[in-house]
Amino acid sequence: MAEKKIIWTNAGTLIALAILVGTELVGASWAAGWALSGLFQLGSTIGRAMELVFIAIGFVGLYYFMRKAVAHEPFRH
Repeated sequence: MAEKKIIWTNAGTLIALAILVGTELVGASWAAGWALSGLFQLGSTIGRAMELVFIAIGFVGLYYFMRKAVAHEPFRH
């Protein structure tokens, strides 16, 4: 089986996309957890737990987004 070569232009695009979208998505998720825990005055322990849950949701969203991005912009041929 022949080794597939990396298309560096597409790989660079996907890396930049992961950084940009990841920062936005995870940051917004973290801020949402912080804001909701503050809005409902849930305390610091539950607030941190909510932040962690929302951060995890952000990473899951980033994972599925990147799966679709790699499907549409393949970086190997």
